[in-house]
Parts: sequence; C-alpha cells; structure tokens
Amino acid sequence: MGELLEYPEGAPFPGVIGRTDEESVPAWPAPRRWPAGAPNVLMVVLDDVGFAQLGCYGSDVETPVIDRLAAGGLRFRRFHTTSMCSPTRACLLTGRNHHTCGMGLIGDLARGFPGYHGRIPRSCGFLPEVLAEQGYATWAIGKWHLAPNDELHMGASKERWPLARGFERFYGFLGAETNQWEPDLCEDNHLIPTPRRDGYHLTEDIVDHAIDWVDDLRNASPEKPFYCWLAFGAGHAPHHVPAEWVERYRGRYDAGWDAWREQVHARQLAEGILAPGTELSPRPEWVPAWDALTEDERRMHARMMEVYAGFLSHTDHHLGRLVDHLERTGDLDDTVIVVVSDNGASAEGGVNGSFNEHLFFNGIPDTVERNLAHLDDLGTPHAYNHYSFGWTMAGNTPFRRWKREVHQGGVADPMIVHWPAGRLDAGGVRHQYTHAVDVVPTLAELLGVELPDVVRGVPQEPVAGRSFAEALRRPDAPEHRRTQYYEQFGCRAIYHDGWKAVAYHPNWVANYAGAELGPISEEEWELYDLTADPVEAHDLAAQHPERLRDLVDLWWAEAGRYQVLPMDPYPTNLRERPTLDAPRDVYVYRPHTSPLPSEVAVNVKMRAHVIVAEVDLPDVAAGEAPAEGVLLCHGGRFGGWSVYVQDGRLHWAHRHVDGELLVVAADEDVPAGPTRLGVEFTPGRGTGGTVRLFHGDRPVGEGEVRKTTPVNYSLTGEGLCCGWDDASPVADYEAPFRFTGTLHRVVVSVRGAPYVDEAGEIARLLAAQ
Repeated sequence: MGELLEYPEGAPFPGVIGRTDEESVPAWPAPRRWPAGAPNVLMVVLDDVGFAQLGCYGSDVETPVIDRLAAGGLRFRRFHTTSMCSPTRACLLTGRNHHTCGMGLIGDLARGFPGYHGRIPRSCGFLPEVLAEQGYATWAIGKWHLAPNDELHMGASKERWPLARGFERFYGFLGAETNQWEPDLCEDNHLIPTPRRDGYHLTEDIVDHAIDWVDDLRNASPEKPFYCWLAFGAGHAPHHVPAEWVERYRGRYDAGWDAWREQVHARQLAEGILAPGTELSPRPEWVPAWDALTEDERRMHARMMEVYAGFLSHTDHHLGRLVDHLERTGDLDDTVIVVVSDNGASAEGGVNGSFNEHLFFNGIPDTVERNLAHLDDLGTPHAYNHYSFGWTMAGNTPFRRWKREVHQGGVADPMIVHWPAGRLDAGGVRHQYTHAVDVVPTLAELLGVELPDVVRGVPQEPVAGRSFAEALRRPDAPEHRRTQYYEQFGCRAIYHDGWKAVAYHPNWVANYAGAELGPISEEEWELYDLTADPVEAHDLAAQHPERLRDLVDLWWAEAGRYQVLPMDPYPTNLRERPTLDAPRDVYVYRPHTSPLPSEVAVNVKMRAHVIVAEVDLPDVAAGEAPAEGVLLCHGGRFGGWSVYVQDGRLHWAHRHVDGELLVVAADEDVPAGPTRLGVEFTPGRGTGGTVRLFHGDRPVGEGEVRKTTPVNYSLTGEGLCCGWDDASPVADYEAPFRFTGTLHRVVVSVRGAPYVDEAGEIARLLAAQ
C-alpha cells in the first residue's frame, strides 16, 4: 500500500479522478493534527473565591488538593481579574478585555453599546475554537454564564452556547448560578431534567462527567490532547454542601473575622504569598467589629462561614478525584492545570448574610431574626444561603473591598499553575503583574499553537493578553504587563508600572436606596504605589497630583481603546435588547416543554392576570384514578408561584422570597371531563392582592394575599414550566409533580405594563407591606 496523499481541507483535490478506479489516485483531506508533544489543559475556575480563601494562600479552609497542585507548581501573588464572573470568563477564554468582548457587565445585563451588549462577538474567538481546529478534544463542564438569560431556552439561538464557541461537549448550567442540590442543567445543546437521586450534589456530578469524558477519549485515542474548562459553583451562592463537610468546621470560626484576618495575614507573610512588610488593610467602618456583635449574631455569622468552608473543601475533594484519575491514566504528567477564581469574595450577602440570597435581589433586607430561624437549614436544600460581608472582607485578606469593585479586594485573586515532570520550580511564588487576559496567550505558547488572525472566517480583534510563559520558567522573568485598565459598575482603575489610580463609584446599593449620583467626572480618584503598598492603605493622590493626572488620562485613553465608553452614573440602568417577537398580553403555553427563563416568560408580578388551563379530567366517581400535578408554575422553593391540582382540588400557591408559603385552595373537587381551570389575580395594597379560583366560569375559591415577590423569583434557572415543576418545588409537593390528566394548553392573559425594578418603586412597595 503506497503513501497516503493528503491535502488541506478546502484546497483543490490533488489526486487523480479517472473513468475507473485503476486510472485514479485517491487523496484525503488531512486530519487535524495537534502539535507534537502538545499537553492537555485543565482550566479550573472557582467562583467568588477570595485571595485568602485557599489553604495555599494562607487560609485555614482545608483545600489539600489545590494545595498539592500549588506545592508541585506555582502560585501567583499578583494575578488580577475584572471583579465579576462573566467578564473574567470572557477574558480567560478569549485573551481580550471584557469590554472588547461586549461583557462590560454580566451577560444578563445590557446597555446598548458595543462594550455592554452581553453577547461576545465572533471577532473575539475562544481558545477552544482554535484548539479544536488543532485536533484537541474540547470540553466545558460546570458554569457557563456567557450567554444572556433571554437565550437560555430551547427555542433560542444556540450561537452563544458552549458548542457554538469551540467546545465539543458540555455538561453544566448556563446561567450565573444554580441550586447545587436541584440544579438547572444542560447537556450539549439540550436542557435536561434535574437529577433526582439520594445524595445528589452538582459538584460530584460534574466531576463524574469529567472523569467519564477522559475515559471516553482515552478509549478511542490514547494520545489526543484535551482542553477541559471545569467551572465549579463554589464558592458562589448558594453555599450548598453535605452536612458532614460543614461539621468539620464546627467552632472553627467562633473567634470571628477580625482575628481570622490577622491569622491569615501572618501566614501569608510567612509563606511568601505577600511581599515582606505588606500591611493588613484596616477593617472598613461599615463592617462591624466582631466583638461588637451580640452572642446571637456571632453564632449566626460563625455558622455561615462554617458552611462556606465546607462547600470549598467539598469542592476541593472532588477536584481531587479528577486529579487522581488523571494520574491513574498517565495524563497528569502531561497536563497543564490552571486554577483561578473569577473575582474577589462576594459581599452580596450584606451585613447579616442571608438564608436566601434572592432577598438581596428583591431589595428586601435580611434580618438576624430571619436568619437565626433558618440557621440549621444553611447548606441544605431548604436554604439558598450566602454569608455576610464581614467574611467577604476576611476572604480578601489583606486587600480592601470586594467583588463588583476594582480596589484590590475585587480584582486580586489566586492563580495556581501546575505542570509536572520538572517543568516548573515546585512550590514557587511569582510576583509578575498578571491579568486574566494573559492566560490564553500563555497557554497558546505552552501548547505550541498560534492564535490566528481569522477564526472560522471572521477577522479577529487583537489579543490584549501577553504571555507569562517566561515567568513560569524563571522567577526573575521581567514584567510582561505594564498597563491594565479596570471598570465594573462604574468603578474605575488603571495600573501602570507599579502605580494604580482607582475611583470608587457607588452603584448597586446606591441604586436601591434611590441615591442621587453626581457626574462621574467629578468623582475623586485615589493613587497607590502598589510596589510599596499592595493593599491600597495609603492614598498618595495629594502628594503626586501630576502622576495621578497622567494615570487618569491613561485610563480614559484605554477606555476609548477597549469600548468602555460611554460611562453612566447609573450603570444598572439597563436597556431592553431588540426582539423579533411583538409585544403581547396573551401567552399560550403547551405542556411538558422545557422551562422558560424570566426574560421571555409572562411577567405576572404585581399585574392583573388570568390563568386558564384547558384540561380533560378523569371521572373519579366512576373509579378512575384522580389527576394531580402542576398546570403552570414559575420559580421554586426560594420564590415563585404555582397553579396545580392536589388532593382533587385546584390550588394557587405563592412562595415569597422570605420563605412564607401562601396557598389558596378551591372549595370543591375538580369536575370530570373536559373543563377549564382558572385563576384570577387582582393587585391590591403593596405587593399583595386577591386570588380567585374557577371551574369554567364558576368561582370555587377566593383568598387575600398580603404580599408577593416584587422583582425576581430566581436569578437564573427555575423557569416557567407548563405541566410540571423543574428543579425545586414552589409548594408542598414533590417536584417535578407532572400533571397526570390531559392538559391541552394553558393561556395567561395579563393587563397593565410589566413591573420594572426601580429603586423608588421598591422602597414604596416595601413600605406599604
């Protein structure tokens, strides 16, 4: 057999085509060949994990697997992100700045300007798109959050889902977060039902899939390299974890966050994670001193941190199962492992923390009393918990502030690079200033892959990142990055040659409080010498006005270059994207279809509406089994509503985000045969109203509802379902509680303009309750 003749795909056929096979010469489109010796890549992305929350960065949270990777690899002390999840992930996958990718805010928020579209353009190619063309297997597992919520349903375009951006397989959740016990899941391009088995937890599930996919690949191709994007839910809310992992930490945090910060700071200095002499930033005045708290408050806060620590340790343990598996398959020695967090620790739990994070996003304050009532639920399926911002501050030790903001607490994060077989000086600490955009060009250099000017026929935006591969080889490698701008929710910063100018902009909380914000141009900038003062403790703006002015000018130049403009004093003033669907006040839903996200589902919150289900019901009097199940619902255990049949009667239920379940039940059993089951809601005082139930046109029940959820049932997932209830149940039934009768369709008619989340309206409605 002669040598095979190959040619590049798309090139002219170089063989010969005659009348017969004997007169012809075959040729083959060349298979995709990976570079010789190219390693695998395992990209581990943690969520909302602060600089000080991994054991190898000074924490007492037990992360032995990640610590082992650090001991066999390198820790970076000056790695930086964008301070938010979607923007950082865009940087990590494309090597471009987040505004270049249209991710100036998270994917769910859009302002109608190129830097804020929330849709990453094809001109910002993903690394897996490049690697797939080089013959790599490419997998995404876990969190995605790189498509807007209005595209997270089966009727939407999939062009911003993982398989359209270079990944060949996907298993995980598409939105910002999900319930770790009862997740909203997607496999490849299909939404799939929530797994329902004893002991299920999403972290274990996604690691199982990663292990299976390695085996699938090795069964077929022992040498083909893979790129695996493994994005955990930890430590983003909800902090869900099996109880035995929480119990490991019982009593560990009773001394509180002030003492914990001091202990962690001392370890960071001793281990070389911080440069000698690095100060501990002072506790801000709005975070209470631990000693000033009541005994109940200390008990509450300590338990919240025990749950968070257990969540992180549980995740580390299951990551260890994958690492051990790679060692057994022989892949570990040839795998570059990068472990990062996407931003600093999150303060979205507020001063008291929360048993249900959705309270924060509805403008409803958390209270100590409410949290104490749910203290034993934290971490379990009966809570959607988040710790308080005292522990957020501690998690970002030694830095100031946190996620959403661009002081160091929001943007300085852990990064570990592990690559065995003597390629790195094991256990080293690197000092080079590094940003998330630098990861893609570094991996490309290590893999021997060029980042092309055209990807899938689309000319590419310049890569903003710079490879730090030399720093992997040499601790004294020169700085690869001199300048980096930052912007998030109006907070701005610029780093240049060791100095940083930063301007804090009141944003989320100020918007809820109805605060009047002045022009951004009049906000004061601070100036820090990060070489001498990496924690931003000493503002040098007054001493160096010219340097500050030059840096501010540089920020504006970078802002223009990377699509940061225009600046808005209210960056959460969002604009609706254009849609091809005409406005409507009548919605028709067909049963047993996939969930719809809030952005495309009917919005009934605080609006007059009627829900009519057209059904055929069995004749119970004739001995037929009664029908039961959900007709239509939206949301779940932590906020939502449901119309369902249970115990032979029609029910309407509303689960408020504070946990209160309100139920109105019919006075009589549902009739047999074809009928219409109806619910009418009439708004009343505050967020409450009147609910009436109908069989056909005949009223069969009525109830007054004191309050309903004003803004969000859930941040992502827990969509509108017809004929069943996905993920967690709204009411006292067991999901999915599929309707067992014949459900033809459900029609929803709404009246009045949909409610819009505006600070003043929230304040008025809350005051009326």
